Amino acid sequence: MARDRVRVAVLGASGYSGIEAVRLLTAHPFVEISALTSEHYAGREVADVYRHLAGSDLPPYEELRPDFLRGRAEIVISCLPEKTCAPILVELVKNGARVIDLSADFRLKDPAVHRATYAAEQAAPALSRQAVYGLSEFHRSELREARLVANPGCYPTGALLALIPLIKRDLIDPSSIVIDAKSGTTGARRTASIEYLFAEVNENFRAYKVGTHRHTPEIEQEVSAVLGREVALMFVPHLLPITRGILTSIFMKPRAGTTEEDVRNAFEAAFAKARFVRLLKPGELPELRNVRATNFCEISAVLDRRSHTLVVITAIDNLGKGASGQAVQNLNLMLGFDEAAGLLSAAPVP
Repeated sequence: MARDRVRVAVLGASGYSGIEAVRLLTAHPFVEISALTSEHYAGREVADVYRHLAGSDLPPYEELRPDFLRGRAEIVISCLPEKTCAPILVELVKNGARVIDLSADFRLKDPAVHRATYAAEQAAPALSRQAVYGLSEFHRSELREARLVANPGCYPTGALLALIPLIKRDLIDPSSIVIDAKSGTTGARRTASIEYLFAEVNENFRAYKVGTHRHTPEIEQEVSAVLGREVALMFVPHLLPITRGILTSIFMKPRAGTTEEDVRNAFEAAFAKARFVRLLKPGELPELRNVRATNFCEISAVLDRRSHTLVVITAIDNLGKGASGQAVQNLNLMLGFDEAAGLLSAAPVP
């Protein structure tokens, strides 16, 4: 490894988002993976667990200890679930490491909302308020100086990329927003659960946690911040019988006089410099296969005059732009690298 490469540690590196982060970082030209943790596979080589990474120069898995990173990494990407290691991340930040956290521990700014959503107190409310919400396209300047990044959830990423440009230009009635999102099973993490068994998911399609999903307050927080007042949204998630990807359809009422050109202009202005947002041509619609295993987001909009409804559709990979891809994009912004470093692989189609 080149000695000037930035050392990066990945916590929880054997879960779905963790191993995806490892896969992306192995192809990154400016970083060295210096430490990987896994409670289940501690002491084993990564290639013994994930043969698709055979041949990569990776350290073995080890247990997460409070002091194990001392002097070994400048950047930490934590792919552990919420309530798992927030105190350790707090100490890492205090000791000078820069942290990108993929859990929900630091996303919500209001401790009461966090408590109601996750049935737990925030580990560090003051640090949560300081954390930068890592929706890359809208927080580039803050990310450059961030010590702690709260990486967005997968569902919020697909929804917020569609909503924020329209809200900023006051083109829609925020109270009319209904978000219909459909995710692959890896969005539920690499855990054993009856509802995610093959026989339960295959040849099936179902909604779940309608109006009560834990990502609803996160979406509302970010929309309210742009809007300047609190708003309640309807969010309906569904489980697709596929491995990865999120297709989000958002229905809303346009303001009087809003035109297709207004909507197009809003997206073009918002994403003029966005490397990973594809605004599709009129008549084209997003497809999951076009973003699979990438950090790209496809967006299209249809203004239906008959029903006076604006529909915006986005497609992302829940492990890519919805998790580890966006984490690497944020790492690039934090360190002043090319924003697309290590992230420009095309989708494997078919």
